[in-house]
Amino acid sequence: MRFLLIILLFFTIIKLNAQQVKVLERGTNFPIENVTIYNDTKEKVVHTNKKGIADLSIFSANDIISFNHLSFVEYEILKRELGIVEFVVYLTKRAEQLDEVVLSASRGKEKRSRIAEQVTITSFEEIKKIAPQTSADLLANLPGIKVQKSQFGGGSPVLRGMEANRVLLVVDGVRMNNAIYRVGHLQNSITVSPNIIDRTEVIFGPSSVIYGSDALGGVVHYYTKTPKISDKNEVLPSLYSRFSTVNNEFTNQGDVEIRSKKWASYTSISHSKFGDLRMGKNRNHNFNDWGKVFEYSNNTNTYYNPNSVVNSNSNIQKNTGYNQTDFLQKIALPITNQTNLVFNFQYSTSSNIDRFDSLNERSGDNLKFAEWYYGPQDRLLISSQLKITPEKKWLNNGIITAAYQNIKESRIQRKFTSLDRTYRKEKVDVYSLNGDFFVPLTKGENRILSYGFEATHNKVNSNAYGKTLEVQNNKVVGFSGDFIVQSRYPDGGGDYSSLASYVNYRQDINKKSTLNTGLRFNYTNLNAKWIDDTFITLPDFDITLDNSALTATIGYTYRPTENWQLNGVISSGFRSPNLDDVGKIREKSGKVTVPNINLEPEYAYNFETGILKYFNNKRFQTGLNIYYTLLTNYITRDYFEVNDSPTILYDGEEGTVVANVNKDNAYIVGGTYSFKGSITDLWFTKGSVTYTKGKAYDTHEPLSSIPPLFGSLEFGIEKERFEAGLNWKFNAKKKEKDYNLIEGIDNVEQTPYNSATDSYYGVPSWSTFNLNANYKIKNNITLYLSIDNILDQHYKEFATSISAPGRNFSVSVLVN
Repeated sequence: MRFLLIILLFFTIIKLNAQQVKVLERGTNFPIENVTIYNDTKEKVVHTNKKGIADLSIFSANDIISFNHLSFVEYEILKRELGIVEFVVYLTKRAEQLDEVVLSASRGKEKRSRIAEQVTITSFEEIKKIAPQTSADLLANLPGIKVQKSQFGGGSPVLRGMEANRVLLVVDGVRMNNAIYRVGHLQNSITVSPNIIDRTEVIFGPSSVIYGSDALGGVVHYYTKTPKISDKNEVLPSLYSRFSTVNNEFTNQGDVEIRSKKWASYTSISHSKFGDLRMGKNRNHNFNDWGKVFEYSNNTNTYYNPNSVVNSNSNIQKNTGYNQTDFLQKIALPITNQTNLVFNFQYSTSSNIDRFDSLNERSGDNLKFAEWYYGPQDRLLISSQLKITPEKKWLNNGIITAAYQNIKESRIQRKFTSLDRTYRKEKVDVYSLNGDFFVPLTKGENRILSYGFEATHNKVNSNAYGKTLEVQNNKVVGFSGDFIVQSRYPDGGGDYSSLASYVNYRQDINKKSTLNTGLRFNYTNLNAKWIDDTFITLPDFDITLDNSALTATIGYTYRPTENWQLNGVISSGFRSPNLDDVGKIREKSGKVTVPNINLEPEYAYNFETGILKYFNNKRFQTGLNIYYTLLTNYITRDYFEVNDSPTILYDGEEGTVVANVNKDNAYIVGGTYSFKGSITDLWFTKGSVTYTKGKAYDTHEPLSSIPPLFGSLEFGIEKERFEAGLNWKFNAKKKEKDYNLIEGIDNVEQTPYNSATDSYYGVPSWSTFNLNANYKIKNNITLYLSIDNILDQHYKEFATSISAPGRNFSVSVLVN
């Protein structure tokens, strides 16, 4: 009898144990948190905790259960086949099996094998390995992307030869582009800290059907971390800290995630302090003084010096340091089984950011500006995202996003020969409402209809004023007077609104091919009013512009075998002129940009093809994308007249008048070859090479923002807790004849100058070697080390004013 009781107790224990499963990462045996486990009808759902454990008691023995996590390959098994005593499931990283899940291409989850567009994805783990100081540095490490910098506190991504307001930035489903995103270069990408990013996706080429105006070169979509609901109450703190030698960077980020059944919260605070940047010492290009800073201005908001100061170390780029603080708060509320609400609060602010290129601009033999800096760059985002799954005939699931953004920026400058300081300040309020809905038309979801709408309204306030300094013993003690200054944008205010709706259809024609088609109708309205006519007289001081466009896309993927994929895309896009295009007044290098109230939209027609080849059970892939983009009615900066004159007086100096104008046709052609994956169980590799060419059909001039040939190659090793990689980056030369010299966007004056020929050399070619490594000390402690620019080469990126960082040692630690 006692023996029977022992046997009964033994099997009872087995039965109880069999109700739990532990999910581990294959290779490291580390537990995987927040794995979603569900049956085939998705009526029963549980999640793993921070130890990788989940309770399976709600499932029956005959249930087919799936283990799903965004970073791992999905796994399915019949529950009764899991085991008798111990349930252990091993999941494989998606980086090792490259049929990735893409979120941004259709604003919903979709497998890479069903998407024809060129897409690049980087995860939280990869971001930590790269250890970027800013989000611009993160993008610069992705294949096919170049980043321009006018100062260290900035970064303007270039996709397929287009940048600034031709590239759409999106964060958590909310478009960041606003009415004053400008032609040329933007620093707004850095206002999303890389330390809060969970995932970044980049779509190349016109994506106007899903995203509307501005997405001509492509879309950069940042996804920040979102808290998870849990069956158990949990508090999960983490700390990240990094130090870099090249500019004495200190970055600290702390966050805490609180999980429960009824709500979840994620809070993050990040602060970065950057000192002056040191350039590389080794000058293989043989230009001994190029980029060196021999003198600089040490003037501040309160300190006055009528003369420049000699730089004791010309390799230190004075006036490049700054600080930035970022705050993120998200709250998730599961209202019902079919409704989930996420509140999102983001705030980013910086110190003053010196405009490095302007502070090194010369007037004769002397520096021109004593002060030229951006005031604190503030970005506030408040949004609520409602996820619904009513499972109705015309609405299976969807997302409704309402958002408010407040952006503040300012420009302050003063010349060495003057006590007059000018202030130009802008504030933009942006209201937006998006709806994206999905309807599977078949049970197997091989035919999906998606549709949606977008409404935005931008309100712009721009003002300018001048103050004459009162100085005593090199100290600014106050102001002795005021004077009138021309505002950057219409001083009577402006607004820019858009309305759009779209429909998209994706169908698996058979097991080997998928067709995607879509249409979007866009309408934009712009209003602007000028009041002060002291400096400029326009044909009309009160304008209204209405534009509309219908854009379309058709994409086709063909998979002749499991390891081959052929893609083709024909798409169109448009960009309606915003307030910056139509109404900006500013000076750069002796050219004064003035308003052109007759500006019209520009259009892009894109044709591209791609090929993907997988190896070793999709653990390795290689791909080639080639495209041709036709720009019609394209917008470019050209010589202009105002008040019947080709020159204008601006801030006390006469400058040549230029304006944004429409031209006929231009083209951009190019391609990216890339590969990545595991060579063996220990070794991995990745690399890419990108070629771009752009030229105007009508003027035969090169287009701006066209980078020279560039790419990278990396080999690495990964074994259990340790990972290391050696990276080689390269960039070809670009000659002066390949620059657009009228627009001034490419900054040819920042390249070496040949006084004998009175011409610029163009950007020299360069290459660097870089090393990165990380080691998991424990499951919750990871140490990262990187050595960038190992050979300490001096170089500048194309169109960039600031010299690239020299040899840099970076150490960081992540504690969960």
